[in-house]
Amino acid sequence: MINNFLIINCIGHNDKLGLRINKDFFIHDIKKENKMSETLVNEILEFLHKHKVKPDQKFSVIVNQGPGSFSRIRIALAIAKGLQISNKVKLFGFKNTDLRQFDQENIEKLLNRKLIEKKLIKPIYLS
Repeated sequence: MINNFLIINCIGHNDKLGLRINKDFFIHDIKKENKMSETLVNEILEFLHKHKVKPDQKFSVIVNQGPGSFSRIRIALAIAKGLQISNKVKLFGFKNTDLRQFDQENIEKLLNRKLIEKKLIKPIYLS
């Protein structure tokens, strides 16, 4: 069961981060910038620091695999993979079509219906 997690939803529109820690849920809107590759890591680290989260083996990262923007999905996946390697977090992915609204209730449904995949990475890009 996935308890504490960071969910990264970066597909090119309505990009957001979600964080569940000890049954509390927080959402952060990602700033629309051209240089997302330079700013997303900082936004994620600041978001985790703000809520006093130190990712470890009991923490999970869930990433939207698309369909969506090629570069945004690749950046999000690279950051998630970096967290997995450096902090030994568990890494999962989901399809954009499986999460209708980015809120706690729908993310809980996504987890309960087992629509996340542990076999990463199979991103779906838009042409």
